[in-house]
Amino acid sequence: MEGATMTHYFKKSLSLVLLAGALLGGEQLVQAQTAAAKTQSTATIVSKLNSYTKAKSAGPTKDYYYTNGKARFGSFAGIKTGGTHFASDSHHRSATARAVLTYGEYKSSKGSRQGTPRDPYKWPSSNPIVAVTYSLTHHTYHGYLWNRSHSIGDSLLGKKSYTSSANFTTGTRSQNVGADQNGGMRYAEEKVEHYWASHPGTKRTVKYETTPVYHGNEVIPRGSIVDIKSSDNKLNTEVVVLNSDEGVKINYSTGKATAKKTVTKSKSTTKKTTKKSTKKTVKKTVKRTSKKSSKTHKSGKWTVAASGKVFVSNSNIYYTKVKNPGNYTYESRSAAIHGGARKAVRGNGYAQP
Repeated sequence: MEGATMTHYFKKSLSLVLLAGALLGGEQLVQAQTAAAKTQSTATIVSKLNSYTKAKSAGPTKDYYYTNGKARFGSFAGIKTGGTHFASDSHHRSATARAVLTYGEYKSSKGSRQGTPRDPYKWPSSNPIVAVTYSLTHHTYHGYLWNRSHSIGDSLLGKKSYTSSANFTTGTRSQNVGADQNGGMRYAEEKVEHYWASHPGTKRTVKYETTPVYHGNEVIPRGSIVDIKSSDNKLNTEVVVLNSDEGVKINYSTGKATAKKTVTKSKSTTKKTTKKSTKKTVKKTVKRTSKKSSKTHKSGKWTVAASGKVFVSNSNIYYTKVKNPGNYTYESRSAAIHGGARKAVRGNGYAQP
């Protein structure tokens, strides 16, 4: 749907659906009305996502997601148990990703990353380090603005989640794991993980569908709609995820961002009698120490973290050496643990604990 034509599109779709229902009658009328309700709800979601992202907001939960009733899927025709379907739209952007998940995939993916994230369409050429302070936790994230974000995550789909670039979008760290490491896309993933954990070895399946939501011709989504339903109907929900950062103005066409300047209490309460020369000396000393302690080094094809530092993956697992550091957030081990990251149980060809 293209910007100004969005409202017209939904009104037209609604009229066509209702007309079709009137002509068909009976059970088919009910199906048509259900489709109409979905169109209306989707229009509302699109509007909300545009409003939240323009306001640099974390949304109503302050954790970069909110729930929206029961799951409502598109067609899963031809997708069997363990199957996937990743699509791109007419603008080459990642579109709907679908999978029929199994317990086996979840079990085999536990403990480490199963592949290397692919670049989504129009992956930004620049990925700046930002500081984002979350109103929910009052914790400040220091790290890369952009992540290569799975539509269907590694923890659910394992190696299959890396088979197509259409399963990746350009997403903020906040979109990925929220303000408390359990929000954003992570909230949706954990719903399924908890289901599997309570049904070990089950033959039941989970239908999982993620639809990125774009505004006009923008190449970075404003958010995503995630629909989840288990075959026994015990898990049945729709989750709306925001792709934003509090205090950061994002250009969704280019990926460029401008962080809002804030004044901390420590600065505002600094005594005027403090000598400027003392301030400069302290700042320079801290700066030099920080650079020295945080520097990585190369060991063959591996990039190795400094003592006390780690590389944190999109799935919130941390490692001490990796081959593609740009795919991880580089931060102190204490900050990673405080943020909910877990040490990798085992390594792979791309990352080692």
